Amino acid sequence: MNNDRQPLNRAEKAICLFLATLFIMPASLFQSYAARPALPSGQRQEKIATSTRRTSLKHDAAPADTTAVYLDAEVAVPVTADNDSIAPTVVTADDYSFGPDGKRPFNPNPTRAVWLSALFPGLGQIYNRRYWKLPIVVGGFMGLGYATSWNANQYNDYLQGYRDLMDSDPGTNSYMNFFPPTVTESSLDKSWLERTFKSRKDYFRRNRDLCIICLVALYLVCMVDAYVDASMAHFDVSPNLSMDLAPAVMLPESYSGRKTSLGMQWTLTF
Repeated sequence: MNNDRQPLNRAEKAICLFLATLFIMPASLFQSYAARPALPSGQRQEKIATSTRRTSLKHDAAPADTTAVYLDAEVAVPVTADNDSIAPTVVTADDYSFGPDGKRPFNPNPTRAVWLSALFPGLGQIYNRRYWKLPIVVGGFMGLGYATSWNANQYNDYLQGYRDLMDSDPGTNSYMNFFPPTVTESSLDKSWLERTFKSRKDYFRRNRDLCIICLVALYLVCMVDAYVDASMAHFDVSPNLSMDLAPAVMLPESYSGRKTSLGMQWTLTF
């Protein structure tokens, strides 16, 4: 059998190798190069250097909360994350004494409030910032103090008059100061005077002692009020805490002769 095929020369081999390379390489490589305009070698080197410097500057200037997406070696597009719909999360330590607004929240100390109120009534209320209670405290102490002083003076006067009635010295007659100057001692009944002065003396002494007890009670109430106010400073008093009373209709479970009854419905919301 005759073999008529001739060996390929070098030119034909080079052409076949070039065509095989073109089939192997991707077509996108040719499209990207074809889309770019041809530049002289000097301008091309200058543009490559400028693009590299621009890309480096944009990469350094991008903020920390943005994501840079590089589409090409010459362009850097920063894409900012949409965090508007996400609430910021604030993490604080357990002993952090400032609120979200940067201010220190008011947190009174109950022990300090009690000691201030014991030192002087009303200081505990001022420390707890319950200023509206200060006039009540001051008015209560002033009223009770005046009542105690007045009853004590009346008691001392009637006590001295009663003593003068009971002694045998005719020169001591302070009980006559309770009567007008036109009244003489001989016109008075001494037994009636003794009963009257004794009852008045006991009456004003009882009132004086009662006023002193009220002063001590008010002093203790101020201390307790200061302690409770400081302890309940952060107690929830929002409108969600409420109690509703409304009329209710109670229907019978079955129609076995029972009638519908009316009642009161009590609802506690918290």
